[in-house]
Amino acid sequence: MAELARALDELRASEDLTVPRIRKIARALGRNQRLAEALWESGVPGARVLASQVGDPRTITRATMDRWAGDFDSWWICDACCYDLFDRTPWAWSKIRKWAKDDREFVRRAAFATIAAIAVHDKSAPDEVFLNALPLIETYAFDGRNFVRKGVNWALRNIGKRNASLRPAALKCAERIRAQGTSSARWIAADAIRELRSTALAHRKAR
Repeated sequence: MAELARALDELRASEDLTVPRIRKIARALGRNQRLAEALWESGVPGARVLASQVGDPRTITRATMDRWAGDFDSWWICDACCYDLFDRTPWAWSKIRKWAKDDREFVRRAAFATIAAIAVHDKSAPDEVFLNALPLIETYAFDGRNFVRKGVNWALRNIGKRNASLRPAALKCAERIRAQGTSSARWIAADAIRELRSTALAHRKAR
């Protein structure tokens, strides 16, 4: 595939393969699910991040999402897929529930990274969908693996920062998580409470 060869050549030619550089390449390519899957199959980390940005949320299949999630081996690739592609698909919430139950570290992280992304990107989503996600966050706050607990924390913080109506619910969720007593739960709760309270204070001062 000529497009694949060109994309890989551009990635190889980049001395500083940063996210802004990959985004620039993605903008030139446009959304193209066929190209995204070829980039993914290359196995090159930068190409997989690029795949997340040229993948088409309207045409990517549920099976492809599961396969990519199963291939995750770094937070960089995991978060790129969740934040730039998966959260925009019609399957996002069903995958969140499925991936949260998966014992693999980066698959479980993907569930919570996708929640975090939806909380930022889906401006039309009702508060109810995020309130319904809080019990899932509580359930997996016990998981002390670094990339899981940071994903859980990220989801909780982003829900709380979404609007003033969700912030109290997220803070109450954090208090319940802290009461679980595990080191992971205490860290998740403390970090979320600190940020959500500071965000609330900043909003009050800005009025």
